[in-house]
Amino acid sequence: MRAKSVSLILLAVLAAGCAGSQPGQPQAGDTRFVAGDGKMQVFAAADRKAAPAIEGPTLEGGTASLAAHKGKVVVLNFWASWCGPCRAEAPVLKEVAAKTKASGVEFVGVDFKDRKADALAFERTEQPGYPSIFDQPGKVALAFQGTVPPAAIPSTLVIDEQGRIAARALGAVRYTDLMETVTKVRDE
Repeated sequence: MRAKSVSLILLAVLAAGCAGSQPGQPQAGDTRFVAGDGKMQVFAAADRKAAPAIEGPTLEGGTASLAAHKGKVVVLNFWASWCGPCRAEAPVLKEVAAKTKASGVEFVGVDFKDRKADALAFERTEQPGYPSIFDQPGKVALAFQGTVPPAAIPSTLVIDEQGRIAARALGAVRYTDLMETVTKVRDE
């Protein structure tokens, strides 16, 4: 019995060590990152699940929520300044956001597990044209567990006008895939 208790304690200590020692950037050797191919997976209308109600402070000091965009198509992108694929896809998101805004599509970023100063520097450089929720603790990301793995950065969701998750991409999105998916969901 004692050996089992010691084994459980050691297992708990090892698991805690894998979680990293700093809540900001991932640590060297951190293998929790979940990579994806960036392809959009579109869900049939009958199979769509409601997006959770999310809200949070933006990097600019305001507040952003899905509820504020009720009745519109919303593209929700999970990113971090320390994420190379996030940097690579930023121009794609910016361009699709600009081209679809007039047709009522809204974009909201979710800056995940990042340092605020680094995230603000990223925003100054990229100038996405839409707000990002500052989600340092990862609470917004966890609300989507089951749809988006919590460590899948970047990830992009397309929420339909009924507030349901219509599509997702794990990994950096490509322009054509995102534009086609957003247009399809918008035109439903």
